[in-house]
Amino acid sequence: MTTTPRLDAIGLVVSDMAASLAFYRRLGLDVPAGADAAPHAEAVLPNGTRILWDTEETVRSFDPEWTRPRGGDRVVLAFRCASPADVDATYEALLAEGHRGRLRPWDAVWGQRYAVVLDPDGSAVQLFADAV
Repeated sequence: MTTTPRLDAIGLVVSDMAASLAFYRRLGLDVPAGADAAPHAEAVLPNGTRILWDTEETVRSFDPEWTRPRGGDRVVLAFRCASPADVDATYEALLAEGHRGRLRPWDAVWGQRYAVVLDPDGSAVQLFADAV
């Protein structure tokens, strides 16, 4: 009998490692220094799950038929902020740094403050906090 697998890592394929890591560092992920020029990088989240970044070239090295996805998000990372005001401030700070916004902060019907920004590869990243 085999054991049940457990989620260990979430992988992102990126076109510009340095830009992607700078974006996720800005959101609080502890990415090792010096990883910006590497073909692969990892960070361990507080719960032990890892987040992995691989360049498009790295993925093509073992999957030559891989192509960049188009049209919509299949995986979205969501970052909890400390307060609704922090959602707004983080969103505005990311836009001021040159990142693109998809959805400006709003009060969602499910009781949270929500916003969506795009990482350097155009993947949606949600910012949220419980309403006060």
